[in-house]
Amino acid sequence: MENYQKSKTVEKPCPLPFTNLPSDIIEMKVKDGSKIRNLMGYAIGKMESEAVRQLLFSGSGKAISKTITCVEIMKRRLKDLHQVTKVFFRQTEEIWDPIVPEAGLDPLIVKRNVPAICVLLSKDPLDPQETGYQAPGSFDAFWLETLKSEPRSQPKRKQGGGRGAGRTGKHLRSVGREDSYKKS
Repeated sequence: MENYQKSKTVEKPCPLPFTNLPSDIIEMKVKDGSKIRNLMGYAIGKMESEAVRQLLFSGSGKAISKTITCVEIMKRRLKDLHQVTKVFFRQTEEIWDPIVPEAGLDPLIVKRNVPAICVLLSKDPLDPQETGYQAPGSFDAFWLETLKSEPRSQPKRKQGGGRGAGRTGKHLRSVGREDSYKKS
């Protein structure tokens, strides 16, 4: 690959994994360089209006974690949102051109399957039988139930590890520069 340089990356269009979406749905396409503050300002402003009932967040590759962060912020700011999450692969093509065209090398096309996520948030109830569905407040209920079921125990105290003298109760005197000069 030292004889090639990447000229461009093309993301193949792929249909959304949801059916029966309204044609005017707002899709928040999260990119790796997107600023969460900008995404959330726009998305929350739209969802707070009565006209918008559903919002779709999508991201792929390195932007997946940022997409999930946006969805979680949205669910905490606006209560009672229904959620359906779909995970899939999006195909991208990298086109590599030879550095020296006179060398007789052909351009290369590298096809990659990049993981992607699509999250539909809705003010209206969605089909609870659909794979990836989360009811409003189900996340909080899960953690409350988990915390209740865990046995409570006293926190263990740390043993040793400090600058103390150990069992003798005496501190060892460190030898400094002054002490080394007194010996001679």
